[in-house]
Amino acid sequence: MSALLDSLAAGFGGDAVQRTLLDGVLRDGLPAARNESWKCTSLRALERRVFGTPEGDVVVDAAVLADIPAPRMVFVNGRFDAGHSSFATLPDGVTLSPRSGAALHGRALTPEFAPSRDAVFARLASALAADGVLLQVADGVRATEPIHLVFLGEPAQADVASHVSHRITIGVDASAAVVEHHRHGQAHANLSNALTGIELAAGAGLVHARIQDESSRATLVTRTDVLLGDKAHYERVDLELGAALSRHDLTIKLLGSGARVSANGVLLGTGRRHIDTQLAVEHLGRDTVCDLLWRGLGAGRSRAVFHGGIVIQNGADGADARLSNKNLLLGDGAEIDTQPVLEIHADEVKAAHGATVGQLDPTAMFYLRSRGLTESDARRLLTSAFCREVAVGAPAAVRDVLARALERSLATLDLE
Repeated sequence: MSALLDSLAAGFGGDAVQRTLLDGVLRDGLPAARNESWKCTSLRALERRVFGTPEGDVVVDAAVLADIPAPRMVFVNGRFDAGHSSFATLPDGVTLSPRSGAALHGRALTPEFAPSRDAVFARLASALAADGVLLQVADGVRATEPIHLVFLGEPAQADVASHVSHRITIGVDASAAVVEHHRHGQAHANLSNALTGIELAAGAGLVHARIQDESSRATLVTRTDVLLGDKAHYERVDLELGAALSRHDLTIKLLGSGARVSANGVLLGTGRRHIDTQLAVEHLGRDTVCDLLWRGLGAGRSRAVFHGGIVIQNGADGADARLSNKNLLLGDGAEIDTQPVLEIHADEVKAAHGATVGQLDPTAMFYLRSRGLTESDARRLLTSAFCREVAVGAPAAVRDVLARALERSLATLDLE
């Protein structure tokens, strides 16, 4: 068994069912290079590391949260922080609360969200989660103001591992907007492991933004499972801007007739950062729609990995599926791996997918230089325009917060 799993098991404090889950992970071990979904992301360095369990209070600089309005729910190293959270402006019909103990465990393991055997880190989250978010929007409720979920990483006496499990449920004909902020105060090298289950009932709508801007030495592993009912609509935007190693598995099942999803994102590779996004959309109901727009950028000695899989199952007639993944290489030391996959098992469908990897257009560079811009300014302008397409096209409820976060990261990008 690896040093990583040994150290995680040492912090176990759950019940018998969770112990069974953990024992299964310890038997199976971490994914190896032969595992298809992990072939581009090596875990050899991570499996040699040792992490402690978060203990005691951590001092948080209030300035880190100054730009995040209420309603907001704050977690520090995976533990709910009531002092920095604010629920005062939550509308009627919206329940937002921390989860723990048996209630957390029971909801995390409902059949529709139970992690598969190869989802090792999701199984670890189910076995070891000490806290998480429970968000419920009642039938017919329209929550107009975004709900902010903040996950702060902070240094402790030793590097720590946090495990959280979340559940978001949007009722019939209800709607809400959620913004996840993953950020840090002081630099740290912690491990954060999260499992999120989202369920949209018939006619429900959810706008969901995730801004990952963690410490440059942090490790984040995330799995998000989304189920859509009849005519439900899920709009998602991911900005992967930070961390040393970031892995996100996003699986979406369009179960109901007329369900729609748009899932867009930016993978910003800088320094020696490794970013891995595994996107899987499954069309099961009739007349379902998915529109996926992802941009990747590689600078320094970073590596960005993107797998975009769309499966149109038998019986999902009338499906309309589109995937576009464009990537920009800004240096000889960077690497981008992209794999678009499309499987069609139904008739009368429309589907298109494509991926590109290239460099800045020399003609556009020449034009901007001829108008008086320096080479650095020209590169920055073109790079910003390439990435901002995702933020500009985001839903209005989250557009500004996404644009600000992206511009802050692009402003620090070394384009020399």
